[in-house]
Amino acid sequence: MEPKKPSFFSTRYIQFLGGRNTVFTLALLLFIGLVIMIYNEISFIFVPLTVFLGNVILPIILAVIIYYLLRPILGLLEKIKIPRIWGILIIFLLLVGLVTLLVFLVFPFLKSQSIRLVEEIPFYFMQLIESLDGFLRSSAIFSDYYLQMETDITTVLNDLPTEIGQFFQSTLTGIASGISSLVGVLTSFILAIVTVPFIVFYLLKDGEKLPKYVMKLFPPRMRDDLQAVFTGIDKQISSYIQGQILVSICIGFMIFIGFSIIGMDYALLLGVIAMVTSVVPFLGPVIAITPAAVIALVTSPFMLIKLAIVWTVVQFVEGKFISPQIMGRSLHVHPITIIFALITAGSLFGVPGVILGIPGYAILKVIVSHFYVLFKKRYNKYEPEVENQYEYTNNKVD
Repeated sequence: MEPKKPSFFSTRYIQFLGGRNTVFTLALLLFIGLVIMIYNEISFIFVPLTVFLGNVILPIILAVIIYYLLRPILGLLEKIKIPRIWGILIIFLLLVGLVTLLVFLVFPFLKSQSIRLVEEIPFYFMQLIESLDGFLRSSAIFSDYYLQMETDITTVLNDLPTEIGQFFQSTLTGIASGISSLVGVLTSFILAIVTVPFIVFYLLKDGEKLPKYVMKLFPPRMRDDLQAVFTGIDKQISSYIQGQILVSICIGFMIFIGFSIIGMDYALLLGVIAMVTSVVPFLGPVIAITPAAVIALVTSPFMLIKLAIVWTVVQFVEGKFISPQIMGRSLHVHPITIIFALITAGSLFGVPGVILGIPGYAILKVIVSHFYVLFKKRYNKYEPEVENQYEYTNNKVD
């Protein structure tokens, strides 16, 4: 009997790479590459869909955030036997009252502080530059290098008016050509704000039924897995949004109290800035501390020391007590991973990417993790039993 000729899949190299599975994987990658190439050639067909998604995505994101913030309140109202529709109406009335209170009591004060800060920013920066100039001139280490650079700086300042004129000329040209796009963006934003309450209403009314409607579109054997994916995504988004908002409010309140104690100017405004920017992990505190550091540095060196003490205490309390209690470890995302996710999402989608990068990564992690579990189940199904694995391997070699 002639020996069986070795096939392409039985060669050592292909067996080392995985045999037929390797060829299948390479063919799948080739198919994905062809799909991407074809899409690039006919991408103009999808322009209406892109425009539609661009106009719809903002109100949906805002509505989802508000929905996850209001859902626990609606649950509490239902526990005390208030019907869902009446609970939603009560929540909306409370929101209208809260917004009205903020507009008439808090917003005017923040507006006056913001206008005053904008007007005084040039003064703060001029004082900062003058202080830095005096330090560099009197420094025994940096004075020689600084005096050598002074000639170049003077040349730049002399040429500055001409460059500013050219800059404003090109800027006005760009503004004139971009007015129509600006009007379009403002129109889309206003429509988004108007449609958000309606989307929130229907999400609160029927949001819990939405996964069931989606699962009906899939075969029955897939519905248990889809239910697990939807449950994981819902848990991740809910934990992140509710926890991050509460943590941000606590940070803003502590910053306001601390700055008021040390006598920092614009304490309320800086607290609101810290609260808003704290939504973005790692980058938010850096953005929030910058205007406060400039104001403190111009005021006095001692104020800068007091600012550092307040900021250190706030970050310590937030990191050791507030975030672990509110956020817990629900996301299970390593800090290094968060940094890379923020950098990647910011490069791809700008500011919205920075804000939504972490919850987006958490959702993607849930989906990939579940598919990996399914892959392991399938892989183990076609693998020999562990107790027979040695015998199976020997028979295969023979």
